[in-house]
Amino acid sequence: MAVGELLLSAFFQVLFDRLASRDLLNFVRQLQGGLDSELKKWENTLIMIQAVLSDAEEKQLTDRAVKIWLDDLRDLAYDAEDILDEFATDALKQESMAENSNHSPACFNCFSPSSVKFNIDMDSKIKSITSRLDELCAKRIVLGLQLIPGGMSNAWKRRPPSSSVPTERVVYGRDEDKARILEMVLSDDPTTDANFCVIPIVGMAGAGKTTLAREVYNDRAVQNLKFDVKAWVCVSDDFDVLSISRALLESITSTTCDLKTLNEVQVKLKIAVDGKRFLLVLDDVWNENYNLWEILKAPFRAGAPNSKIIVTTRHSNVASTMGSVEHYSLKLLSDEDCWSVFVKHGFESKDAGAHQFSELFRKKIVAKCGGLPLAASTLGGLLRTRHTEDAWEDILSSKMWDLPQQTDILPVLRLSYHYLPSHLKRCFTYCATFPKDYEFEKNELVFLWMAEGMIQQSRTDKLLEDLGNEFFCDLLSRSLFQQSSRDVRKFVMHDLVHDLAQLASGDTSFRLEEVNKQLRTFERIRHFSYPCAWYEGKNKFYGLNKAPCLRTFLPLNVRGLPTGNYITNMVLLDLLPKLKKLRVLSLEGYCIAYIPNSIKDLKLLRYINFSRTLIESLPESISSLFNLQFLLLRTCHRLQKLPSNMRNLLNLHHLDIGGSSLITEMPSGMNRLKFLQTLSDFIVGRGIGSGLKDLKNLTFLCGKLCILRLENANDSWDAREASLGDKKGLEELSLGWGSPFHSRNEIAEEKVLDMLQPHTNIKKLEITRYSGRKFPIWLGDPSFSNMVTLKLIGCANCTSLPAVGKLVSLKELTIRRMLVLRSIGSEICGKDCSTPFQSLETLCFSDLPELEFWDTGNQTGYVEIFPRLVELYIEWCPKLSGKLPDHLPALETLAVSYCKELVVSFSSFPLLRKLEISRCKGVVCSSPIDSKLTKSITISNCSLDIYGCKGMVYNSPLHSKPLSTPVTISNILEFGKLLKQGLLPAEFLGIGDSQDIGFWRPWFQSINYGEEAVQGLRIITLPEEVSIDEKCMSLVSFTERKFFPINRLHVKIENSGALKSLLEGMMYNCAQLKSLNIEGCDSLEFIARGKLPSFLEGIEIHDCKKLQCLVVDEEDASAASSSLSSSSMALKRLVISGCSELTNLSSRSRQLSEELEFLKIDDCPKLESIAESFHGDGRVKRIFISNCGNLKSIPKGLQNLNCLEGVTIWNCPSLVSFPERGLPSTVTNVSIASCEKFKALPEDLHKLNYLQRLAIRECPSIVSFPEAGFPTNLTSLIIANIKMYKAIIQWGLHRLTSLLDLYINEGDNAESFPDERMGIILPASLTGLSISGFPNLKCLSAMGFQSLASLEFLRISNCPKLKSFPEVGLPSSLLRLQIEDCSWLKKQCKRDKGKDWSKIAHIPYVTIDGKFIFD
Repeated sequence: MAVGELLLSAFFQVLFDRLASRDLLNFVRQLQGGLDSELKKWENTLIMIQAVLSDAEEKQLTDRAVKIWLDDLRDLAYDAEDILDEFATDALKQESMAENSNHSPACFNCFSPSSVKFNIDMDSKIKSITSRLDELCAKRIVLGLQLIPGGMSNAWKRRPPSSSVPTERVVYGRDEDKARILEMVLSDDPTTDANFCVIPIVGMAGAGKTTLAREVYNDRAVQNLKFDVKAWVCVSDDFDVLSISRALLESITSTTCDLKTLNEVQVKLKIAVDGKRFLLVLDDVWNENYNLWEILKAPFRAGAPNSKIIVTTRHSNVASTMGSVEHYSLKLLSDEDCWSVFVKHGFESKDAGAHQFSELFRKKIVAKCGGLPLAASTLGGLLRTRHTEDAWEDILSSKMWDLPQQTDILPVLRLSYHYLPSHLKRCFTYCATFPKDYEFEKNELVFLWMAEGMIQQSRTDKLLEDLGNEFFCDLLSRSLFQQSSRDVRKFVMHDLVHDLAQLASGDTSFRLEEVNKQLRTFERIRHFSYPCAWYEGKNKFYGLNKAPCLRTFLPLNVRGLPTGNYITNMVLLDLLPKLKKLRVLSLEGYCIAYIPNSIKDLKLLRYINFSRTLIESLPESISSLFNLQFLLLRTCHRLQKLPSNMRNLLNLHHLDIGGSSLITEMPSGMNRLKFLQTLSDFIVGRGIGSGLKDLKNLTFLCGKLCILRLENANDSWDAREASLGDKKGLEELSLGWGSPFHSRNEIAEEKVLDMLQPHTNIKKLEITRYSGRKFPIWLGDPSFSNMVTLKLIGCANCTSLPAVGKLVSLKELTIRRMLVLRSIGSEICGKDCSTPFQSLETLCFSDLPELEFWDTGNQTGYVEIFPRLVELYIEWCPKLSGKLPDHLPALETLAVSYCKELVVSFSSFPLLRKLEISRCKGVVCSSPIDSKLTKSITISNCSLDIYGCKGMVYNSPLHSKPLSTPVTISNILEFGKLLKQGLLPAEFLGIGDSQDIGFWRPWFQSINYGEEAVQGLRIITLPEEVSIDEKCMSLVSFTERKFFPINRLHVKIENSGALKSLLEGMMYNCAQLKSLNIEGCDSLEFIARGKLPSFLEGIEIHDCKKLQCLVVDEEDASAASSSLSSSSMALKRLVISGCSELTNLSSRSRQLSEELEFLKIDDCPKLESIAESFHGDGRVKRIFISNCGNLKSIPKGLQNLNCLEGVTIWNCPSLVSFPERGLPSTVTNVSIASCEKFKALPEDLHKLNYLQRLAIRECPSIVSFPEAGFPTNLTSLIIANIKMYKAIIQWGLHRLTSLLDLYINEGDNAESFPDERMGIILPASLTGLSISGFPNLKCLSAMGFQSLASLEFLRISNCPKLKSFPEVGLPSSLLRLQIEDCSWLKKQCKRDKGKDWSKIAHIPYVTIDGKFIFD
């Protein structure tokens, strides 16, 4: 089932509009040669063809010749549009030339050489189109295509009419939705003039709107409410008021109605409902005509109050037209509910449990359904008649349009497309360019539509962007777009809707995805997109040079890759110059350093996105792209200037250079770009570039404007000429000065700022590095009633703040780096303003070194000065003293830091959730903090005076409720003030840099550890972490009395120079100690005696220089219960590093814990033994041992570790071998490096069937490997040993048929690699190859490398005699090439000059001695 006719019909309408354009006809007549008459022929022929499109749409389903005819017609329509665009381009060119020379376009006559050539070319192209049109027009007769009255193809099938009779015995996943709708139906609403309420249910096709309405209609609660009248009518697409009224009358009266006029029917209908409470369902409504709805509902005004009408629709605009309440949006089903619907319909009469469904099959089913119950039931119905898994797979892997024709999915969705207005059809179809699940922003898509010419100027002279926004919102309201669940700024298409767009686009859109790397036919492709990868080689774009009509080249960052992707230079130099029809070109995020001059030949370009690239400049020729509407250069950190002739880009709408900070001025003539709407930055220059007065003509500017380097604008008249006050569309304005203050003219800057007054529509204003001493009066004027955010940053000379308290919408105020501001008085509130800052939510004072006083209203009577303040930040105000506002009823966050003269005093913050006070003079809290609301408290380096604060300190530990929130108290100089009254429970308490940690030890010893007290008292606390860090020099050991009674404790101790051990008080009584992290405790000798806590799961010890062992075994302790081998131990993770005196883990431990999963020991040079053996049933997964020079053996029992995945041993020169019985079969990764005495690999190495990665580096004692060789399933092999290299060469690398990565270091004296004389054949599966340390290597074997068709990475290092690459070049698949310490090769590969440059120019990422080739 195709929808090509619909798309063509929309396309034809665009062509008709273009052909009727007066500007186009005038320009073509000027060219002479009869071209205007040819275009008139086009129009007439297109009209004849359009008349039979409906018939062709139906017949193409059964007649392949008609399908080919439609495809040819679509191609011709595209080609015709290309020609019309070429005319428009030449017209723009002449207009620009005329403006530059102050002549009219007519002066550039058709006798100039360029015009003559253009005429000849266009004459040839137009006649070609005319010929093809005539041929297709004649062929329509041969094919028997005829005019269908009304133009409606018989192929269209309306959805079957619905009824109120339930079709489902069980409805899944709609209980909550049903309850919400029932609540609305059963509620008693205030009486309105209409006496009834409309309840719209909105959702995409197949979401289950009808089913939900049916469930509500038949619910027992509705029956019990005893509506006097109930009726159900399926409206569908034809909103005929007479037919619908008659159907409602028949449903209400249960009799046939033969009345013929609307008046007769509605009179009877009014009588039928008069004074009665009714419930009506209008199912599947499409009508947006408000007048028709008003006529239909007229009889129902006679009904009783609290009557209800339920309307189901796909279109939110329909709901807005009909609904008196906010519509109910029906969401998609969950995966679980989708699966339930599928099983119900697929196995209704069978035992579904008899089928063993794999999780993969289940995921495929729910992914195919995409939350639509209609799709789930349809798939279930299809699969119930197919009994083999192969048949099921065929269905699941099919596109929507490939499913059997009797399914309901396509007709239902197809109707959504059919009823789109013609101007939306192309816009919707273009979305097939995006991959499934791609999340797009509104402007992103609207800009692409504009660039593709899908948005044409309307008769109302609306801006194209505004029209595009309307188009987008229309598609959104029709449920064809959905808001992303992950990012409210983005939108997404349902998979089945995407299928519909792809079906409509046919062969015109192509997405190069991983599952489909090969293009089919190229000639018909117009739009091309692909997911970005780190490296894009030339193979990825193979065949695109055969798509000369391509309009879109669009890489999409679907994987969220950061900046720094690399693309082959062939795209810029070879491919793009051939794509003359391009409208959209994006190279965003690629590491490209320059743009070739050939870009000037892409004359139809409207959209260029070079954001986040490495370009330093743009070619001047880019100024000849007269169609260009979008030039996006955001965050081009190396871009230094814009083209000097940018004034020629008369059609430019959006210029984004935000974040490109090296640009020092705008080019001259910016005032000519009258259509500019987005100008992210305007940089005022010193030279001949554009000045502020050039902003005057840019009347369409909207969104955000940043004016920088205002120190260069000393003429206030120029600032006045900028006319910012006339730019109603601007919502955000940033005004920035830049040079050092000592060279600035303060008075001139005050005048300039005064003249830069924006329009009162402004919402955000930021002023930075302004050197004037005062702000202009307009800044606090109440007329700026829309201003939400104000930031004054770096205004170093200002002595006072503007009166901004009257800005009624102001929510965020930031004052930062005002170096001479001494006081903030009542003047900030505004004169005669009794209720200032009524909307302020965030207030920040930062880096105000001279600020001494802030009038907070406590003394002057501003009780309600900040009634809505939520966040208050004060930092780096070292001279500030006094009090904070007393009454902040909405405050949730208070953060004060580095205010050494300020005593933070507060009493009435009832909603406080976060308190951070650091390096202040003191803290005084005299009112309760609600512990249920507070989430974190941090107090550091402050004198503390807290009293009566519920939730922080308390007098009676037994009766106080715990504070279940994080508390951090560090650097407290008067810690005792807090501890005297006791501390409530908290989730986190960190103690660091305390001057005398022994001060509070006696307090711990006095704690009553009774059962009730334990429940109500938890100290230093739970469940995340206890930190004891930074210079706790006097902490020798923890008290031996009962320690912290905590359920789950994670302890971290840092830099305690005196701590020698963690004694029994901690080890025995912290029954729930989960993890222990100790770092930099140079006096620590051991952790515990006898054994560790049984619940301890993780130990990490770093840089404890005197640590000798973890556990000191008691003399009378048995081996079974001591040290690290206790059967009751839960230890899963053990990490030790930088412990230079460590000799063993435990003197008596023969086995490691059975639960141990991760073992890492590094830089313990005296370590002699880890343990005698691993536990027989050990669960170790990974072992890392490195830099342990005295370690001679690995614990026995390695072969029994059936969970072991990886073993890494580095720089253990005394280690000789693995234990006798080798490695377990489960191991996947083995790495051995710098082990001088290591002699042999396990003999049964070839039996390690799961081994994938094997690395052997710098182990000179290994002279051979086992006779049976390597396991052939290896995917990565690293050999850095000349003897091993020879052995493996003799064994045969080609046997490793699964090998992906091969690293060879210290090869023999071979002059060629691979050495064909020795019969070396590299595995064809290789994707990565590294060659290093071949002192005599002179060449690379052409034959050997050409067989590596999958090679993507090649590294050549330390091969000083290698002079060149093979003459036939390197594999075309290569994406990365690294050349290091190869002096000859470096010269040959010099960019654009070396003899071998042509052999590597196609590789996206080439580095030579660590430097990117294009840097």
